[in-house]
Amino acid sequence: MSAFTLLGVLVALSLIGFVLGRARAVALHNAGEKLHSRAGYHGGLVSIATFLPAFVVMSVALIAQPEIEYNVASANFPAEVLEDPIRTDLEVSATRNVAEGLELVDEATRSRLQFGLIEVRSALGEVGVALPANVTNYMIIGARDVLDFRDTAKPIVFGVCVAIALLALLLTWRSIGSRLRARNMVENVVRTGLLLASGIAILTTLGIVLSMLWESIRFFEMVPPQHFFFGTTWNPGFVNVGETELAGSGGRGSFGLLPLLWGTAYISLIALLIAVPIGLLSAVYMSEFAGPRTRAYAKPLIEVLAGVPTIVYGFFALVTVGPFIRDMINTIPGMSVGASSVATAGVVMGIMIIPFVSSLSDDIINAVPQSLRDGAYGLGATKAETVRQVILPAALPGIVGAVLLAASRAIGETMIVVLAAGATAKIDINPFEAMTTVTVKIVSQLTGDVEFTSPQALVAFALGLTLFVVTLVMNIVALRIVRKYREQYE
Repeated sequence: MSAFTLLGVLVALSLIGFVLGRARAVALHNAGEKLHSRAGYHGGLVSIATFLPAFVVMSVALIAQPEIEYNVASANFPAEVLEDPIRTDLEVSATRNVAEGLELVDEATRSRLQFGLIEVRSALGEVGVALPANVTNYMIIGARDVLDFRDTAKPIVFGVCVAIALLALLLTWRSIGSRLRARNMVENVVRTGLLLASGIAILTTLGIVLSMLWESIRFFEMVPPQHFFFGTTWNPGFVNVGETELAGSGGRGSFGLLPLLWGTAYISLIALLIAVPIGLLSAVYMSEFAGPRTRAYAKPLIEVLAGVPTIVYGFFALVTVGPFIRDMINTIPGMSVGASSVATAGVVMGIMIIPFVSSLSDDIINAVPQSLRDGAYGLGATKAETVRQVILPAALPGIVGAVLLAASRAIGETMIVVLAAGATAKIDINPFEAMTTVTVKIVSQLTGDVEFTSPQALVAFALGLTLFVVTLVMNIVALRIVRKYREQYE
């Protein structure tokens, strides 16, 4: 039985529990017994009691399964393999792959297998799975043990979870009566669930930060921080641990961050110069000047831009905007530029983030109290003066938040930059030169045949942590602006 099948059974049992619990509560009420809670709360309590304990047991089993399978798969590994954790992880992964392939083989064929290399290769070939060349006899034995463990564990977990669910259903159903405070218990469970949801969000953020921080510390043990934060050259070659120079080139392989930060800031600035004026002015028009019919058509059309995949924007930049800017600039005597440039990426990215500014600003402007408008009109202000001197200052905190969201979206964009701005890391003020961003290099450093413990891979975590800090600083600055202006209008 798969986990999804078990989950479906538990959901079905919980629904049955709700129906039975509610029916019992209704029957007791009709019999004259005074219940503390309404029938729906009693049904909800039975449903929760049926599902929750069994779901917890199932979750614990799923969490523990990979670790148990790891120990089972590696139990017969030679000592020289177990002494190397990296090799052990790789061979356990290969063993699991063999086991998953064997699960596709029918039961009759698998029961006849003696689990030799030739037999297993033939059996996997019949189901269209190729056996890797590096698989050994002890890995085949490990795959067999993993299969035996799965065949034994799955029915046990299924039976235990179903038994717990049925037992909880029966006990909770029988406890329904005048003394059972079902409403309080259900509300406590819901409150706890909401608290856990909030905690998961916080813990997820904390986990992301700690994972990046841990790997970044490993990177800075190999590359001095000053070389990373203040370096002006990005050339991450294959270096030895503790070195920052690229051997055999006479120079050193550099992990300088400044060119990447410059490219990120430059492209994002151009994008904001495009998106903020257009988005803000369109929001003012839709909220203050456009009629209901125009607004009903204009706003959804603008918001469609937010649903376009970024790869489509990248193609648009590559085949339309880039060649247009190139042809336009090349008409100037003495100018010769390519289609990939900061300007191309910035313009297309600005078009992409217009809905973030426009839609949010429109909602924020509409939320400004009508009394402020009426007061300005009563003092003789025109509509334009009211917008400029009353509505926009009152909505400024929310507009700042919309611009911040758009800026964060621009900073984190990757695909448009790859296709429209190139992958050259350099510091240049010419907007028609090809440059790159932090996010593009994060992707490039974590792809390809690079050892994960090398500085070439670990630098991606340092880049990610830096980007996180930059975004955090932007949030803090925006929050201070919001608080400063909010005090004037509250």
